[in-house]
Amino acid sequence: MTSILTYTFKNLPSTSNWALRFSIRPLSCSSQLRAAPAAQTKSKKTLAKPNVRNVVVVDGVRIPFLLSGTSYKDLMPHDLARAALSGLLHRTNVPKEVVDYIIFGTVIQEVKTSNVAREAALGAGFSDKTPAHTVTMACISANQAMTTGVGLIASGQSDVIVAGGVELMSDVPIRHSRKMRKMMLELNKAKTLGQRLSLISKFRLNFLAPELPAVAEFSTSETMGHSADRLAAAFAVSRLEQDEYALRSHSLAKKAQDEGLLSDVVPFKVPGKDTVTKDNGIRPSSLEQMAKLKPAFIKPYGTVTAANSSFLTDGASAMLIMAEEKALAMGYKPKAYLRDFVYVSQDPKDQLLLGPTYATPKVLEKAGLTMNDIDAFEFHEAFSGQILANFKAMDSDWFAQNYMGRKTKVGAPPLEKFNNWGGSLSLGHPFGATGCRLVMAAANRLRKEGGQFGLVAACAAGGQGHAMIVEAYPK
Repeated sequence: MTSILTYTFKNLPSTSNWALRFSIRPLSCSSQLRAAPAAQTKSKKTLAKPNVRNVVVVDGVRIPFLLSGTSYKDLMPHDLARAALSGLLHRTNVPKEVVDYIIFGTVIQEVKTSNVAREAALGAGFSDKTPAHTVTMACISANQAMTTGVGLIASGQSDVIVAGGVELMSDVPIRHSRKMRKMMLELNKAKTLGQRLSLISKFRLNFLAPELPAVAEFSTSETMGHSADRLAAAFAVSRLEQDEYALRSHSLAKKAQDEGLLSDVVPFKVPGKDTVTKDNGIRPSSLEQMAKLKPAFIKPYGTVTAANSSFLTDGASAMLIMAEEKALAMGYKPKAYLRDFVYVSQDPKDQLLLGPTYATPKVLEKAGLTMNDIDAFEFHEAFSGQILANFKAMDSDWFAQNYMGRKTKVGAPPLEKFNNWGGSLSLGHPFGATGCRLVMAAANRLRKEGGQFGLVAACAAGGQGHAMIVEAYPK
């Protein structure tokens, strides 16, 4: 089957049938930035299942998400994770000894703290008898941490779980070249001076060239930004549409920040520095200024720029998840139920960022819901082009039939319900921590707006994706 993107690039310009097939109304910043009306509380069935424990979110927090290279640059990942855990303990007053298990997600691991969940838990004062492990699943690592916790509770193995995620892009591991690593290991094993001199004689200056990490697919060697640019072209998403969407994200995030809606953010006193109290990547600009930026990946004709992409971010998040009966017995009023969830995976070359398109209809069917039942959508924004391409794919019967094996489209989320408090483009995207932010944004929006169901979805490297239904806890 000819791939979407290969086909498209053989048949440019994008004003061809693809542009017609995947046409979408242009985003109008002025109309979309109006305050969304409060969701109408509907009388709906709950998604509780017979003989299955209800799993609830008691609360969740995150330290401010910061641009890499700023206030967190001298710290280590476990410092950020520890701060998130400490913030959660302060917010919920949960006794440390009742926590059965701790799970954190991370992507680019610090080699000294490969099980960052354990080191952060010990640093935050949790008992050394409380097990902790770390998971990695690219941008849905925190999602995996949460759903692993859900599974432990639903199966009766645990009652109280702390799940979270962390990423520190300010200090990523930079390795010696393989030749240099090999020589150093062999030198360490050499027993005589002659053996050492023989090895040293093989040294060449190019051995010193470092191996820099890249946000690229191992299987395709393509950076995610390059893939996003190709995806935007395949779905005929214009540069203007992408810039408009990015402006919407930053403007809504600034509005939410100014109105105190980002209640999951907890202050963090950075050692030797001031206390950080808010995200620092929220920067509403203008379409005129954004239009001046050059393409970041496909030059000179690409449409993905620094302004319509998420930025490298440092941050951490944590959530307290419990069995409902345990939460109520301890006197808590939960914020939300964690309901059905799915994981999906596709071709990592041409469908790398289409996880939400594939996951959304599956999780809705699993829960017995439709798009009309969802009051709050929270999708991870890796790139504006990725979000808009997913909208077009979700709103296309042709795509559903030819690529998803489905009879009809699921439909695109209505913008008035979508990422109303900003998203990863503006709030930031610490790879391992974003999943918890998405769930807490959905839970807090449902409480604020009076809705019942939220849908969280995200794409991830490797062509994977995740979606989950969040149900508001009755007031």
